Amino acid sequence: MYRTRANHKTKEYEGRKLVGFSMEKMYYVVADVGNYKNFLPFCKKSEITLKTKDFLKANLVIGFPPINENYTSTVTTVYPKLVKAECKDGRLFHHLDTLWLFSPGLKNNFETCVIDFSLSFEFKSIIYSHLSNLFFNEIVRQMENAFIEEAVKRYGQPCLKTVRLPR
Repeated sequence: MYRTRANHKTKEYEGRKLVGFSMEKMYYVVADVGNYKNFLPFCKKSEITLKTKDFLKANLVIGFPPINENYTSTVTTVYPKLVKAECKDGRLFHHLDTLWLFSPGLKNNFETCVIDFSLSFEFKSIIYSHLSNLFFNEIVRQMENAFIEEAVKRYGQPCLKTVRLPR
């Protein structure tokens, strides 16, 4: 099951899935921010500007025709358990926070993992807020699926079909 909570300003989503890829494989897909432009819907540009072992900054451009907006994201990584991205640069969002947590999946299958994903954002623009109210659930669904589809491209078919889990 998943939870969405949306008011006219802040949008929040929490989801949990069992997937047929290891923690390490899913971590590498999600932590590959520089490649987001190649597989993440609505991401038109993703450029790393600073990178250390467990931290990076990236400039991203998101586009929902006819709108293209850029923002800076700071990303903290803890291999292979966590990818946390925050945007507080103040132009497009009041805040944009995403958190990916990866934990072991089935005890007898190391090629599985559980992904806990949460997203919270608030646009500064009232117009963008209203638009996101209309399309929020679809955008989140496409975003989550894009990471699984990218894992399939990189690693082949999963060892099991993705299962949505209760939170």
